[in-house]
Amino acid sequence: MIKRLLLLLMLTIPMAAMAQCCSQTCEQHGQKTECKWVRKHAPWMNGFTKGKPGVVNMAEFKQQYKRNRKQWDALFGWLEQTDLDTLKTGKYAIPGTTMTASVQDDTNKPLEKRRSESHRKKIDFQFVVRGTEGFVLLNHDDAATKPNCEYDAKKDVIHYDYDPAKAWPFATTAPRFNIFFPCDWHVAKAVTKEQDQHFRVIVVKVDYIE
Repeated sequence: MIKRLLLLLMLTIPMAAMAQCCSQTCEQHGQKTECKWVRKHAPWMNGFTKGKPGVVNMAEFKQQYKRNRKQWDALFGWLEQTDLDTLKTGKYAIPGTTMTASVQDDTNKPLEKRRSESHRKKIDFQFVVRGTEGFVLLNHDDAATKPNCEYDAKKDVIHYDYDPAKAWPFATTAPRFNIFFPCDWHVAKAVTKEQDQHFRVIVVKVDYIE
């Protein structure tokens, strides 16, 4: 039990250090307390047993869950009730919400072939249900990371030029989910050290409530 808690702390501390606005939230609420809240499996799991948190800012997650519980409950409920392994690739409406689940079978590729991104209005929920997917979190230092385009309000996305040496790569092996908040500038589907680069991921955009 202690070992699992330490693992969650190890995963959230680097994330907080790289994302400036998230690190402030973590300092205010305390990651240790938030990890304990997440590990209690109540109320946020809503009966969800198919996976565990991977890289998640626990303090931000707790805050967003309280502000938008209906969507989070619907999301985890849908994931639990749906056969995610046999589901065909494509997009599926989550009943009772405006959210859509995108089921993707994909392959990790070299980092230079993947685009970095962040979002302002949506939270990027990514649940790896099969295989291992590679991710990268970007440093917020102006000297290391700079926007390379204007914010696209319609697509809710902005892309970045960044220094890979100052970014934090990590692999997520099924069944685990990562949650990227607006301050989490990231890259998905980046090549890992695993021999098999194929994976299945469920991507859902959850409303970000300020």
